[in-house]
Amino acid sequence: MTVAPLLILAVGNPSRGDDALGPRLLERLADEPKVVAGDIELLTDFQLQIEHALDLVGRQGVIFVDAQVGLQEPFRFSQLLPAPDPSPHSHALSPRAVLATYAQLYGAPPPAWLLAIRGEHFELGAGLSQASDQALADAHHWLAERLRQGNLAE
Repeated sequence: MTVAPLLILAVGNPSRGDDALGPRLLERLADEPKVVAGDIELLTDFQLQIEHALDLVGRQGVIFVDAQVGLQEPFRFSQLLPAPDPSPHSHALSPRAVLATYAQLYGAPPPAWLLAIRGEHFELGAGLSQASDQALADAHHWLAERLRQGNLAE
């Protein structure tokens, strides 16, 4: 079985306000030509687990997408390196910890980036805040253009 060269892995709970930013971004990317052609796979989950390291096997790159509190800008795109989480628990890992798990199992992980989108309100049952909806639009426009160009370098 072949896998798409690029994985975009979004985490967030659609029922918790701005925590839905990652999954909402994937909804917007679903019609992109490279997604439709199978060059990009979209995957969403409520939180990252050690099992997500398996989703990185055979990839040329991975973009993690998540809401982040405290960003001054609407979104931030940054390269990630593996780093273990200090917690011994196996639930709710950071993207760096998923990369570290991959490295323990398979060696060097594929290049990875984090697309953090500014979130403000995470109340259960809330919708996206107006500011975060605009940040989502900005992040979508930026990422879609980068994907079309095939250029993820910062």
